[in-house]
Amino acid sequence: MKKIITVILAITAMALLLASCGNGTNNGDKKFKVGVVQYVSHPSLDNCYTGIAEALNEKYGENIEITRQIGSDSSPDSDCATYAKQFAAQDYDVIVPIATPAATSAFAAAEDKNIPVVFCAVSDPVAAGLVNNMDKPGYNCSGTSDVLDMDAQVNLIRAFQPDVKSIGVVYTTSEANSITQLKNLEETAEKFGINIISAGIQNDADIPSAATMLASKVDCINNFTDNKVVNNLAVVLDAANEAGIPVYGSEIEQVKNGCLASVSIDYVALGKVTGNIVSDVLEGAKLEETAVKTISDATPVVNTEVLEAFGLEMPEGYKDAETVTTNK
Repeated sequence: MKKIITVILAITAMALLLASCGNGTNNGDKKFKVGVVQYVSHPSLDNCYTGIAEALNEKYGENIEITRQIGSDSSPDSDCATYAKQFAAQDYDVIVPIATPAATSAFAAAEDKNIPVVFCAVSDPVAAGLVNNMDKPGYNCSGTSDVLDMDAQVNLIRAFQPDVKSIGVVYTTSEANSITQLKNLEETAEKFGINIISAGIQNDADIPSAATMLASKVDCINNFTDNKVVNNLAVVLDAANEAGIPVYGSEIEQVKNGCLASVSIDYVALGKVTGNIVSDVLEGAKLEETAVKTISDATPVVNTEVLEAFGLEMPEGYKDAETVTTNK
């Protein structure tokens, strides 16, 4: 009888050991390969990557291999398409594109290979054709959206400039996010009788003339998360400063680089949410049924040096805003 009990206990112990090896949170010793395609390098997108890497390294440690490829300033679209195809050809477990142009390239490259695509910082994934809808994507593709709260942004601008009548916007005509953001801004501004004057650009070379034209016609400029414009923010700021008007950003890094203020999304936090979705996929979640996630908390951020330069005071309601100074 004792021998029978001993055998049963040994078998049970072995079964438990095998189960723990196969069903641990990190899938035992299995290693995963994640390919990150980042559209270009600028602070917002770099912060996204920081959050993604932190979430995955914390979860998997040495069992995760993250390869990051960044598009060049001169040819980011073709670069991202090339990187996405390379990741797909090498059968990476997941491809993580950062920003809409990178996401559309990854989606196209991974579709025939059935490789999951978890995007980060795509403001309007429906308009970009990445998902059927935000709640149930329908494809092997989902992720996070950095959709901007235009009501909060316009209220911020009105607080600093109560007499504002016109807001200028430089945007890339081929970036779906920017078109959606422009429409949302126009709808919000209309409620307050504010006119939106926009200048569409196709490439970096168009930005100086577009910014100069706008600066001569508006009370301020509002910047989106438009990648080409963000990458040339200094050009927009120079034109606005020459005309004596402020520029409002869409997140903290733009404010640190010279914008007056912003209702800011935390892009590191957005990256961490994206990394958690990647973890869910590696553990067996289906992206077809994984809702696109957003970050609802946005923080007002003010550059005190720019505030002083324009002779403005901190408005009521923004006394507790986060303050920064310009990067040197």
